[in-house]
Amino acid sequence: MDMQQGTIVVVEDDHNIADLLELYLRREGYRVVQAETGEDGLAAVHDQRPRLVVLDIGLPGGVDGLEVCRRLRSTTDVPVIMLTARDEEVDRVLGLELGADDYVTKPFSPREVVARVKAILRRAEGSGREPADVIAIGTVEVDAARREARVAGRPIALATREFDLLRYLAENRGLALSRQQLLDGVWGPGWYGDERTVDVHVRQLRKKLGDGLPLATVWGVGYRLD
Repeated sequence: MDMQQGTIVVVEDDHNIADLLELYLRREGYRVVQAETGEDGLAAVHDQRPRLVVLDIGLPGGVDGLEVCRRLRSTTDVPVIMLTARDEEVDRVLGLELGADDYVTKPFSPREVVARVKAILRRAEGSGREPADVIAIGTVEVDAARREARVAGRPIALATREFDLLRYLAENRGLALSRQQLLDGVWGPGWYGDERTVDVHVRQLRKKLGDGLPLATVWGVGYRLD
């Protein structure tokens, strides 16, 4: 098969899981490069320039998945999906704070992972329906066409989901949106993760964009961008 969909790096030390993901991703036209350790995963991302990384949190050795995510975010905005165990809630939240775009909890359906890969790539690389204008909110500018956020003219690095959440809030400025509305609008109606995922991303937006972002908590409801 001629791989037309680009490369995905799968960083996973369990060969059965990695091979299963590769099988399903290849069926969809993706080229897959596997890595078993954090060091090998970082090298693969550097060498292959993939469209997306599937990254296990519990990697062996001195560089676990969280450290890989941290290092990736210092050099690239490649989308990252983290694979976590059911009892790794703290690590899962930390992974999102470090800039992961999504997570999937083991055991999982490989079809679910493929669906999330497609959804993230559609959002990260544009669907042709993004507005071309720039929305100014306080000292923050949301440039949908460039997928760029700026504070006082200075670009701020945001993970894919962080930018999508900011844009969605900006496009619905003045409306109090519930966590479920934000999940449906940003993650998609088929996404069934924890609503606290929204809280994690809101904290990151506030941390990165500072006081110039008028993002209010509406108690008992959700959030509103004024």
